[in-house]
Parts: sequence; C-alpha cells; structure tokens
Amino acid sequence: MKLRTKIQLFSSIFILILIILVNTSIYLLFYKVSVNGEVEQLQERTATIVSTLNEHPEIPVKDLLDAYVPAEGMIRFIDKDGEPLNELTRRNKYRSLPGEFSAKGKQEVIKSETGEDIAVITQPIIWQDGNIVTIQVSNHLLELQKTMRVLLYAVIIASIIILIPTVIAGSVLSVFLLKPINKLIQTMKENKTLGNWKKTELDGRSKDELYQMEATFNEMIDHLKDNFQKQEQFVSNASHELKTPIAIVKSYAQLLERRGLERPEVFHEAVGAIDSEADRMQKLVEQMLLLAKNQSEEDHTTINLVNLCRKSISTFTGAYDRAITLINEQENVMIYANEEQIRQVVYILISNALKYSDDEIRVSVGQDGHQAILEIEDFGQGIRPDDQAKVFERFYRVDKARSRETGGTGLGLSIAKTIVEAHEGTISVSSTYGEGSIFTVKLPIEE
Repeated sequence: MKLRTKIQLFSSIFILILIILVNTSIYLLFYKVSVNGEVEQLQERTATIVSTLNEHPEIPVKDLLDAYVPAEGMIRFIDKDGEPLNELTRRNKYRSLPGEFSAKGKQEVIKSETGEDIAVITQPIIWQDGNIVTIQVSNHLLELQKTMRVLLYAVIIASIIILIPTVIAGSVLSVFLLKPINKLIQTMKENKTLGNWKKTELDGRSKDELYQMEATFNEMIDHLKDNFQKQEQFVSNASHELKTPIAIVKSYAQLLERRGLERPEVFHEAVGAIDSEADRMQKLVEQMLLLAKNQSEEDHTTINLVNLCRKSISTFTGAYDRAITLINEQENVMIYANEEQIRQVVYILISNALKYSDDEIRVSVGQDGHQAILEIEDFGQGIRPDDQAKVFERFYRVDKARSRETGGTGLGLSIAKTIVEAHEGTISVSSTYGEGSIFTVKLPIEE
C-alpha cells in the first residue's frame, strides 16, 4: 500500500471514528435529557392528579380526570389483587400496557412490543373506600421518537458532509507531503541509474522536517562524492605505485630466464632487484593497510609522551647509528591516546627526517596550555613553499627520485595526519628550503 493511500485511509478512518463518537455522544445525551424531561412532566402530572383526587373525592373519577389523560397514554388504578379498578385512555391500544399493584412509587421508561418508548409513573394512593391502590400514569413518547429520528438523519448527513472535505484534505495533505519525497526518490533513481551526483533543490522551501531530510540527503551526496573521489584517487595512486615495481620484477624475471644461467652477474643483479622491489611492494601494501586500520576506533590509555619519544629515539639510534637528541623541559607530558598509533606517528616523522637529512635530528616535547607539543626538526634539504601544503597527501613525494632511492611510498605523512586527526590533534610543517624542516604535532593533554 502506497504512503499516499495510507495517509488518506488513516485520516479518513480517524475522522470517521471521531465523528461517530461525537455524534453518538450528542445523540445519547439529547435522548437522555429529553426522556428525563418527559418523565419529569409526567411526574408533575401524576402529582396533580393525586392532588385533584384528594381535593374532590365526591366527583366521579372519570369526570374528574378526563382532562388529565395523556394524549398518547393512559391513567390506570390497580387494587391489591392486581385488578384494574379504572382505566382512562383516549386509545384502546394503550390498555395492553402491563400493570401491577405496588406499594412504592417509581418512575421508569420501558419499551413496548413495537419498540416504542413509554414513560411510566407508578405511585400508591388512598382510594375512595379507604384502601390503598396504585395509580399508573403512562405516556408513549411518540413525538420524542420522531424528534430522535430527525436528529439521527441530521447527524448522519452532517457526518457525511464533514467526511467529504476530510477525504479531500487528506488527499491534498498527502500530495503536499509526498511531493518532496517523490522528488527525492526520483533523484535517488537518477543517481543510481545515471551514476551522477545530483542533489535536490531547496530554494524557497520552508525549513520543516522534509527540508531537513532533503538537506541531509544533499550533505550525504557531497560526502559520498568526496569519498568516492578519494577512493578513486587512492586506487589510481596505489595502482600507479605498484605498476613500476611489478614491471621491474617482470623485466628482471624475463632477463633471468634468458641469461641468468649463462651470466652469474646478471643473476645476482636480477635477484637483488627483485628482492628490493618485493620489499618495496610489501612496505607499500602494509602502509596502505595501516592507513585503513587507523581510520577505525582503537583503545585509548594515558601515556607519557616524553617516555614514548625517549624509547623511540633509542630504537632509531641503535638501528641507524644517527644522532637524535631529545629536548624536554618537563618529564611528564600526559596525553590520552592509543599508544601504538602515537608511536607510529613518532616513527614516521623520525624516519622521514632520517631519510632527508644526514645531520642531527632534534625531537622536542613540551606543553602549551591544554596541548602537548611534539616537534621533529631536521637540517636537510627542506621543502619548497609550494610543496609544504601537499606533503600530507597520499602518495605525494617532494623529491620522487630521492624517495625512490630511500624506499619511500608517499604514505607515511598521510598516515601520521590520519592518526593525529583521529586523536583530535593537528599536524603541520614549517620549512626553509635548503636549511631543514620542522614537523609539529599538537595533541590535547589529559585533563
């Protein structure tokens, strides 16, 4: 069932039920008030009859009460044996009303065999011979039934009159609500079929929930488009980076096949090149996987950034026999982070400094207000101003020839940037070409 049909059906049924409840309440209330009024009038008439009988006992009952007989009812007197003493009525058909002696007064509304409402007042009185008898005054509420029938017709007609515009209003409302939704569905289908990045128009729209839904859709389209383009760029760059070592490995494999057995020097050269390029491909794949892994949430702990840098420097000093100096004004700079990921950032920055500098490397750790400051400074060739804004892009190399020699993949700084931003920090570079570079990482300290 379509949403438009659901809206029309729900609104129509809801209004119909509401109309039925309201009109039924009105009908029953009117009936109750009218019946009570008829009973009260009949009760007053009965009281008048009893009073008249008491004041004029010498006058025959028929002559005395002829004027008090209801037009659509009867006055009846019943003795202790249940036998009628006297019955006064203008229509004989009303004599069929059952009656009995009662020593207590009561008033009630009963249904006749034909379904007519009959108001009946029963009251004990003293008869002319001194015995107690029962007077029964009844009145068939024919006029009330006619009035209730007219009221019923009026209520039904009014309900229909109210229901028709309700159905129309439900249809108009469904069109109003579904127009932007259908437009959004059409846009989605076009994006799916045509493969474009079409967005919905929001100009001149009231900022209701439907507007917010379409605005969110447009934001999602922008986000998907941006991620798709980044994915395409990532795949393109990865394919480009892998193409060269694969071609080299294939070429040396073919060279081995042709001349490897005859010339030992060619064999050793080919094996060395294949091994080198395989290592470079392995490193590239590992770094790409690490980049994807760093985009997920990891466990965070409280770590001392000074101790982490000291241990990292010790590792590099032992492996590369290079001068790496730690500069710190305080022993404890505490941050709340993933220790392995922050260590990876330090490794990437120190490794990057070692590749592009043959001189001393300085690692500074400090604190500025609510931020921990980590700086890695090298005194190498530096970075040109045009390149400084691009060094954190994936697969970007400042010096492609040099990075090829050092085995770089162009992913290291991109990984570092991803990790730092995941920890709500920032990473930047300042460099003077020909003199060196300083990479600065700022991370929130643990409060």
